[in-house]
Amino acid sequence: MAAMFPPPPTDPAATVRRAVNRLGRRMRAERLPDALPTGRLGALALLYRAGPSTPGAMAAALRVQPQSLTRTLAALEAEGMVTRSRNAADGRQSLIELTRTGFEAMARDVAYSDAWLRARMATELNETEREVLRLAAALLDRLAADE
Repeated sequence: MAAMFPPPPTDPAATVRRAVNRLGRRMRAERLPDALPTGRLGALALLYRAGPSTPGAMAAALRVQPQSLTRTLAALEAEGMVTRSRNAADGRQSLIELTRTGFEAMARDVAYSDAWLRARMATELNETEREVLRLAAALLDRLAADE
């Protein structure tokens, strides 16, 4: 006999969560074959938005374990996408900075994703729906911001 499960929740939070997760999965599937791994892309994007940072501050901002970020930063450094220098404010810490190579790799992957999403929005949504989605994106950014 098949088990009976309740239907998925229909409250606004559950609806938004499902939509955001589904779009995220779809966008990860619609990447360049040689795209940067998402962890590396996230680290580069953080450095692009926030500027040079310490590994500890990056780990906190990305909500990852410092050990995971250590591996990511080592790979990015080996590929010439970031540089590491001594923090002038605290010589015990490193300062990580985005390089031109890292910026170009990040920009290429982001441009591809943006082009895919732009094309989907153009074919699937009318002008009003695109504007509603733009406004919703601003609201989602507010919800995702640190408290």
